[in-house]
Amino acid sequence: MSRIELINIDKFYGDNHVLKDINLVIEDGDFMTLLGPSGCGKTTTLRVVSGLEKPQNGRMLMDGREVINCDDAYYEEPSKRGLNLVFQSYALWPHMTVYKNVAFGLKIKKMPPQDIEDKVMNALKLMRIDELSHRYPNELSGGQQQRVAIARAIASDPKLLLLDEPLSNLDAKLRIDMRSELKRLHNEMGTTIIYVTHDQVEALTMSTKIALFHEGVLTQVAPPMELYMNPIDLQAADFIGNPRINFIQATGKIAGGRLHVVSDLGSYVYESEHLTDEPMPEGDFSCVIGLRPEQVCIETEPFEGAIEASIYASQPAGSETLVTLSVGRQEFLAKQIGLAEYNINQKVYLRIDPNKMNVYNEKSTRLIKLAV
Repeated sequence: MSRIELINIDKFYGDNHVLKDINLVIEDGDFMTLLGPSGCGKTTTLRVVSGLEKPQNGRMLMDGREVINCDDAYYEEPSKRGLNLVFQSYALWPHMTVYKNVAFGLKIKKMPPQDIEDKVMNALKLMRIDELSHRYPNELSGGQQQRVAIARAIASDPKLLLLDEPLSNLDAKLRIDMRSELKRLHNEMGTTIIYVTHDQVEALTMSTKIALFHEGVLTQVAPPMELYMNPIDLQAADFIGNPRINFIQATGKIAGGRLHVVSDLGSYVYESEHLTDEPMPEGDFSCVIGLRPEQVCIETEPFEGAIEASIYASQPAGSETLVTLSVGRQEFLAKQIGLAEYNINQKVYLRIDPNKMNVYNEKSTRLIKLAV
């Protein structure tokens, strides 16, 4: 059982401020993914939790117990925190069998031989590699080696499991397989997991919550679908989603407590319950509509309320078709499931649900209208 709380954490490397007042709560049993581009501070946050890095400011609690207090210069040693780490490199002993690699840490703790046997075989069975127990690392595939590294980490029943981009060395198929294994493992063990990645697909498919980082700042913490549907600002919206979200220039105005938005896609009015608490400018202001490609439905025949568009380009990709559309001065992308064929400059008609759109204040970049 493990609940982690980071309070006002600051970390500097010389003059480089890599973590900026980080406040994050990871509840017991969470699969929390720290997501963001390279250099955003996610791995440094993981290393602070593990005890491999000491912050200059802030506090950290584990199950209500203080393990870091920079004001009192108190740092609990990593060995006392009840956690295990899995890194990008497998770090397996090449001269030891799979069994001995997994058992190594338990022997260091001087556990009874039968307990070691039980824990090692249970960990190997959880990772579905118990039949490989007598092989050596050089006899295993990359995916099998990664499973051994994870089995070694879970064999000691850690309260907290930390994984730093563990799948980045695997090919695409193995990454998909290992994502399903990690999700199943979390469901069976219930261990609190903190997972670092720059891969949004990993984050969206495995996590119970995602913490999104940008340049050392924690910008948003939310369940995966909430983060996908309502990114907190334009930078977050641009980072989450593949293919990326469309940004449509628009003009907004608050009148009668409602948000009026005008763009090349048409005019929309949003009630107050769909708006965030962000302050709104007086009068007309520039805003940006965020529209996911899969939310654009293309029809070849006109219908009431349709948005008329023309085909700029079409990219059939087998299981899906990516279509670049032109409406007025705007070009944007639509994604259709399955194979569809269109001609360049063909006239088409769009069905878009305005409730599914995000609206951002262009000046502040912040979300002002939620997708519902």
